[in-house]
Amino acid sequence: MQHLKDLQPKDLAPGLTGYYAHGTNMTLGLVEIKAGSNLPQHHHLHEQITYILEGQLDMTIDGKECKLTAGMYYVIPSNVLHGAVAVTDCKVIDVFNPVREDYKL
Repeated sequence: MQHLKDLQPKDLAPGLTGYYAHGTNMTLGLVEIKAGSNLPQHHHLHEQITYILEGQLDMTIDGKECKLTAGMYYVIPSNVLHGAVAVTDCKVIDVFNPVREDYKL
């Protein structure tokens, strides 16, 4: 057993820090995002579920604007273009399948 915050942090972009645990088939992440931070549009082969713990994260997913606040989630299919801007400080849970090998430290 371990706390996510005890894991080595990974800087994803300016103002975005992730803490990741990896299983056999999936990755779980806690991401802390500073207000005003921008995650540029990108895509990856992984299916992703983003769940907002705290704050407001404005996402653009496949060209659709999505204002996500605490308690909301979005399922992002594989290879779909997406990005985000933090309106406030945010804490987010991300789950990826398959494992994000590029997030292993």
